[in-house]
Amino acid sequence: MDISGEQHLDVKHDIFKKRLDAHGKVIEPAKQDSVNQPTLEKPLQKHGGRLEHNETYCGSCFGAETEEDHCCNNCEEVREAYRKKGWALSNPDLIDQCKREGFLQKIKEEDGEGCNVYGTLEANKVAGNFHFAPGKSFQQANMHVHDLMAFGKESFNVSHKINEISFGVHFPGVVNPLDKVERTQIPMHGMYQYFIKVVPTVYTDVKGRKIISNQFAVTDHFKGGGPGEGHSLPGVFFFYDLSPIKVQFTEKTMSFFHFLTNVCAIVGGVFTVSGIIDAFLYYGHKQLKAKLGKNT
Repeated sequence: MDISGEQHLDVKHDIFKKRLDAHGKVIEPAKQDSVNQPTLEKPLQKHGGRLEHNETYCGSCFGAETEEDHCCNNCEEVREAYRKKGWALSNPDLIDQCKREGFLQKIKEEDGEGCNVYGTLEANKVAGNFHFAPGKSFQQANMHVHDLMAFGKESFNVSHKINEISFGVHFPGVVNPLDKVERTQIPMHGMYQYFIKVVPTVYTDVKGRKIISNQFAVTDHFKGGGPGEGHSLPGVFFFYDLSPIKVQFTEKTMSFFHFLTNVCAIVGGVFTVSGIIDAFLYYGHKQLKAKLGKNT
């Protein structure tokens, strides 16, 4: 989301997510076992009866219908209808679609898991932020909200490790200050905030090829919910802003005459120092010899 008002929720294009167990290993998608699947009742129709073989399914939205013929045929559609109404879905087990899909059971199975997220994002060249937070995100009364009710949890552990993050293509000598940064959450509640200043950069190599990229500087802050304070939305937030200054790096080679001048300067310096040392040793030896001659 940025200050121009553009928002992208639940970004999936060029973003990849993997489930991780408590030890950081990738959890492979489970195969459906049709033999041991429990027998479910037929779906509940909007009018209250069960779906018959010659009927078209139209599930109830449980009071959140926007139109008379509005149907909610799965758990996600019921949750979306509730979100549009601004209602909280506190107990999904009371919703036929969610119960049939095992919504709460899936959440319980995922308890204690982590995730690995990687990919690329395209953003406008204006100030904005991107963040990783639990729960389905949506807009409500011009506010960005995450639905955490379904999890039934009081706290979320958003400890994280940033393997790599950059604002453009790599170029020689670039240092990204957030690479390999690791944060472990100690309090029960809180959000991690990274405030990033992005500096446009142009790198030109010796052959005149240009790499247009960015560097950035960062400060970070952990915002916790202390006694008497409201709980912050758990997550990892990156707030970025662009610097009005552009940096240019130009790679140059030394000319032959410049090299020759440096070599002459070095050789001349060596001869000069050698001459000073030789003169010092010569006159020192001469003075020492003269003193020894007087004593004899």
